[in-house]
Amino acid sequence: MCSWCWGFRSVWIQVQAALKNQLTIQTVLGGLAPDTSQVMTESMQRNIQSNWRRIQQEIPSTEFNYDFWRDCEPRRSTYPACRAVLAAAMQSAHYKKVMLLAIQQAYYLHAKNPSDDSVLIQLALENGLDEKRFETDLDSDKCNDLLKEELQLTARLNVSSFPNLVLSYNSINTEIQIDYNNSETIISNVLSLI
Repeated sequence: MCSWCWGFRSVWIQVQAALKNQLTIQTVLGGLAPDTSQVMTESMQRNIQSNWRRIQQEIPSTEFNYDFWRDCEPRRSTYPACRAVLAAAMQSAHYKKVMLLAIQQAYYLHAKNPSDDSVLIQLALENGLDEKRFETDLDSDKCNDLLKEELQLTARLNVSSFPNLVLSYNSINTEIQIDYNNSETIISNVLSLI
């Protein structure tokens, strides 16, 4: 549910394709905003919408459906979406990327609220997951423990903003500068370090 991560998606796909034979690539959930049932303040909603417009200026190919702000009760709660990605991965590692994309598309393109379990369960069903198992796993202790592990890894890597790229090589963690519009810059920076 990080809008800059959504904007970075197409470049990130190019980076992964170019480096998949040189590196093991691991996607780590950053958490961003813990569980809450409170609706975002009007001020926060305006700030996020402004951020979406800024992203569209800086990354022109990025699409957002602003109907989200009219049709949903936005909550600053990204942990449900994180748990959904992990619950999907509990069925198959393949589903981690599938659910991540489904959540992003639901949120940014289809104005669906990924803070709502009902939306997440529907996405699981639409993407071929076992609905009952997904629903059970979504609220399980195991899923919560997996999220804690991801958040701990994010902290150990000193990641505090998203998206973020960290190259772990020869026991050294190096943050890689992100270019939202050019995969070649990122690829060359990584290759220069390995």
